[in-house]
Amino acid sequence: RLGNLIEGKQSEEEQRLHAAMMNNVAEGVYLVGLDDLRIKWTNEIFVRMFGYDPGEMVGKKVDIVNAPTERTPDETRISIVDILKETGEWHGEVKNIKRDGTHFWCYANVSLFDHPEYGKIMVAAHTDITERKQAEQKLLQSHNKLLKTMEDTIYTIGKIAETRDPYTSGHQKNVSQIATFIAHEMKLPPDKIEGIRIASLVHDIGKISLPAEILNKPTKLSEIEYSLIKDHSQTGYDVLKSIEFSWPVARIVLQHHERLNGSGYPNKLKGDEIILEAKIIGVADVIDAMSSHRPYRPAWGIDKALEEISKNKGILYDPKVVDASFKLFKKKELKF
Repeated sequence: RLGNLIEGKQSEEEQRLHAAMMNNVAEGVYLVGLDDLRIKWTNEIFVRMFGYDPGEMVGKKVDIVNAPTERTPDETRISIVDILKETGEWHGEVKNIKRDGTHFWCYANVSLFDHPEYGKIMVAAHTDITERKQAEQKLLQSHNKLLKTMEDTIYTIGKIAETRDPYTSGHQKNVSQIATFIAHEMKLPPDKIEGIRIASLVHDIGKISLPAEILNKPTKLSEIEYSLIKDHSQTGYDVLKSIEFSWPVARIVLQHHERLNGSGYPNKLKGDEIILEAKIIGVADVIDAMSSHRPYRPAWGIDKALEEISKNKGILYDPKVVDASFKLFKKKELKF
């Protein structure tokens, strides 16, 4: 057993047998003195892994296997040594360097033992994970490329909606900014915040189905015209539902005009039937719409918008979302 080897209790025959066993494992194994940080013993896998000859690494400083990092080798060693002194073991990914200067990645398991000759020693087993790290890097690059494509698609969809309604040009972008700030103020998880940002950038895509004369009408809408306007949430859902987003974008768009008391549209949902993302975008939508100019009225300003969400807090709008909005404007993180 390795424990007997470390403690110096094996016979010569047992040591030969153990050495043969250790040279046939998949990991590169080595022993390092804790005080002098010199390599005391290695198996054959370890020296081949680093491009050295058998026995050549023994007596060398452990620095020869450490690839340069943003931290100095001494800082890296000290942190691992400190952990070993406290817990007796450490494991994690490390960047190593071969004899020819090639960098590669290993997963290291390190434990602390007492040795009769060397005192405290670190026993480490290294597994080469370079191929896995390279695969992870390629996967990350593909993921980032996919995110960029999705971002471009979202931007294009948003611009399509705005070409139909020039008076609300920039509205979706403003709502996205406000909604994202609110979500941060509510300390929501990053992934949920990203879903809110994406959904709010296309929340009015359904307006592409509306006649331009209704969208740009300079007078009050008739009841029939207003009912057509209300269809844009459902239309937006129908446009987006077949796209496989990482977030419930279509559902958020469908619900962003629903209200807590069931007076919203298109499905008159109440309370918890409305998802949080839609509640946040709903409040952000009201804030921007009331603060901005429209064909049929001048801008009412931020004070009127805040008065609206305050007056209907808990009735139409989620109280936590309203409270987060007021905190933002009080801290002047959002300005119009």
